[in-house]
Amino acid sequence: MKGFFTKNGILLLSAVTIVAVVMCVVAALTSGTGFLHNAAGILVSPFRSLGATVSGWVQDVGGHFRSVEDLRRENAALRKENAELQEQNRRAQNDSEENQRLRNVLELRQQRQDFQLESARVTEQSMSNWASALTLSKGTSSGVAIGNCVIDEYGYLVGVITDAGLNWSTVTTVIDPESQLGAAVFRTREPAVVSGDLRLMSQGKLKLDYVQGDLINGDLIVTSGLGGYFPPDLVIGTVEDVLANESGMGKYAVLTAKTDPNSLSQVFIITGFDVVE
Repeated sequence: MKGFFTKNGILLLSAVTIVAVVMCVVAALTSGTGFLHNAAGILVSPFRSLGATVSGWVQDVGGHFRSVEDLRRENAALRKENAELQEQNRRAQNDSEENQRLRNVLELRQQRQDFQLESARVTEQSMSNWASALTLSKGTSSGVAIGNCVIDEYGYLVGVITDAGLNWSTVTTVIDPESQLGAAVFRTREPAVVSGDLRLMSQGKLKLDYVQGDLINGDLIVTSGLGGYFPPDLVIGTVEDVLANESGMGKYAVLTAKTDPNSLSQVFIITGFDVVE
């Protein structure tokens, strides 16, 4: 094929030229236009068709890129709108939780009108295999003192203040192994002692010792208030299981604490209360 065009290229070119001239002559005779004008039109016509094809292709490509860019802008706008809606939802949820917290605190204040409460933020959680403590945003300048009880918004006992500075304080939680306080079985008012336990702390549990009467699972354990050191009837936890001591001479109960120190962001320090003799 290549040899064919090499040998006959001049003949083909001559034939094309002759045909073009003939077409120009015929067009000139029939339409009245000049020979050169028709020749130019015939010669340019294929290039015009090619230009129109290329122009259409360029327009199609440009339209494609415009469509892609429009989709990108629309996608970016939708992502922004989605982020704004998620932020609005988070704010609404936070507002709802804050309103519920305020209602709980208001109800607590109405139930325990003898309490002087100081609200505090939890600024640090010190949880390890050996200790459970919280650092709070209020200290002695707000009337906070060592020995004050700390509760959550429902009135459940969180722990006791064991250290305090001018604008900070530390609460040792009820599940800490060093924690110990007088308690009572709410159902029977039988006195006992609640203490933290190293083996139970990681499970959010503690021990109830020196129990003489019968206990049942689900019994509510509260502070006894004996001696006037702590307010009475602060809920500590519920009985999960009753077991025999290693000596076999007595029994103790495993309690599940009613509040989870790891989940707290705000607490309330009882800086004063009415002592009932």
